[in-house]
Amino acid sequence: MIAAWVFNQAHQHKRFVGLYRRLCQPFGQEWAVFLRRWGGLHAMGHGCVINMNVTMTDPAYVRLGNNVHLSGCTLFGHDGSVNMVNQAFGLNLDHVGKIDILDNVFIGHQAIILPGVTIGPNAIVAANSVVTRDVPPNCVVGGSPAKVICSLDDWIERLKQENSQLPWATELGQREHVLAPENLALCAARVAFFYGEENHHVA
Repeated sequence: MIAAWVFNQAHQHKRFVGLYRRLCQPFGQEWAVFLRRWGGLHAMGHGCVINMNVTMTDPAYVRLGNNVHLSGCTLFGHDGSVNMVNQAFGLNLDHVGKIDILDNVFIGHQAIILPGVTIGPNAIVAANSVVTRDVPPNCVVGGSPAKVICSLDDWIERLKQENSQLPWATELGQREHVLAPENLALCAARVAFFYGEENHHVA
């Protein structure tokens, strides 16, 4: 009852947001719904997933398309170094830029997106990447600075081949939706493959 009340206060009125985060610990889909209404972004499409540990320094300059997944990354809308330069040299410079993430994009954990970047559509940014320039459509990028690793089509085909050989391929096919929670049979099949049939829990 308390959690439901806190959820309603946060989503409907933007109240008790800190308590909502601690008590309800919303997953990425739920947190994206909250941010879509209250996050101050320029725009957000549908079907987005945003983990709570994502940082957006200037959400007003951020536009997200449909099916954008953000995992613990940082989106910088400004370059803070100009503040030091302005104070040191009596200037009044500005260095800001949009971050435009188009449809069907995944950005991995601890990736950094710098101002003035457009990503996608249909792209993956690998974990720990630093994106300093536009990411072309239909590609996977990684590194610092991020560079194209392969096309998204090639990555998908390679993953399909690997998946077809997995012992739990049957369980994967039985899931109703790609974001559905993993069932116990799927988890057990993976653990048996990783560690063998005899599983011992370390205290």
